[in-house]
Amino acid sequence: MSSSPAKLQDMPPKGGYQNIPFARVPAKKYFKGWQLIAAYAGFTTAGLSMYYLNCKEVHRNEIEMRSARNVIYALLLAERDREYLKQLRRNRDEEADLMKNVKGWEVGTWYGEPVFKTLPKDKFVEPSFHEFYVHSKYGDMAKRKNVKMMS
Repeated sequence: MSSSPAKLQDMPPKGGYQNIPFARVPAKKYFKGWQLIAAYAGFTTAGLSMYYLNCKEVHRNEIEMRSARNVIYALLLAERDREYLKQLRRNRDEEADLMKNVKGWEVGTWYGEPVFKTLPKDKFVEPSFHEFYVHSKYGDMAKRKNVKMMS
């Protein structure tokens, strides 16, 4: 057992370890207080000016879109009314084609009897929703029935 080498203990370096720095080291100051206040004021001024310009642009765009809607509104109403009358004509044509083999059937009447007896013939009677979509696909009627009108 005496043949194993002796183990050396780990000792401090010659001259000892360095002193442990425990004194307070203040952080480096990049800006002074007045510089921070000036930067804050500058960024705030720049941000508010950009906000003001953006609000003016948004307001200008809203006016333009409102004007465009007002201009095109009459055209859209005319197109809607035109398509409405075309659909009524298609409904009458479909009724005439469907009932062509039925004796005594006149389009727009019930076997020759006017449906509305108290109204003159040239008076327009608006059809009900289901009557309007009677000859169209069910999907078209369901889509129109469930549409939400914009305010």
